[in-house]
Amino acid sequence: MSTYVYGVTAASHPALPEGLAGVGEPPLPVRVLRAGDLAAIVSDTPENLRPKRRDLLAHQAVLGETGAAGCVLPMRFGSVAPDDDAVTGVLTERAEHYLERLRALENKVEYNVKASHVEEAVLHQVMADSPELRALAEANRQAGGGTYEQKLQLGEMVAAAVKAREAEDAAEIHRLLEPLSTGVEPGPESTGWLANISFLVDRDDAARFLETAEGLRASRPHLEVRVNGPLPPYSFVEPGPAKPAVPAAE
Repeated sequence: MSTYVYGVTAASHPALPEGLAGVGEPPLPVRVLRAGDLAAIVSDTPENLRPKRRDLLAHQAVLGETGAAGCVLPMRFGSVAPDDDAVTGVLTERAEHYLERLRALENKVEYNVKASHVEEAVLHQVMADSPELRALAEANRQAGGGTYEQKLQLGEMVAAAVKAREAEDAAEIHRLLEPLSTGVEPGPESTGWLANISFLVDRDDAARFLETAEGLRASRPHLEVRVNGPLPPYSFVEPGPAKPAVPAAE
């Protein structure tokens, strides 16, 4: 049977809570595999593993329970290795990497920040900031809407201004939040977001980080800012001892 991997920790990590269970229906018992100075938190892999809500929450719960007692390098949902020997083999092979990551991530959490524009508000702002756009829009209005070419020109200029503002706002988010973190990783680009950034934050600085993010949201009404966290520091761990066999919902 294949081995499901929740995370990697130090071999000296305190014992797991009694009766801790993870993914699967019924939930499968969680156990520890040790290799030198490292240990992997694992269970058997359930049949027909899928990113169901129950299993996603179970994966998070195991990381939450074990992480409360010390640093754990979290694996993403669905990380499966062929067997126990494959897991311990990778722990041995990449021991230096995992030990360095455990030291670096001690007392750290991840916050993912996504931002998008409030369409009406940003359009109003780019028009207010550009005399050229205002003049062209007014000329079109006085001409009964303007010709097709004039409308197209105005639309292209507005789209370019909005795109430039997206880049400016993404850079501003990075500039304000990066000093409050100890690491930054860009997330995958996706439609609808002008910024998708993960920040590694010391737990002692978390309140200040969240306060700054809230201030960013309040002072820029044309921005929608979403902060997700605290999370296990997924973005600062890879590669892991097992590869995700199934995708996880975000």
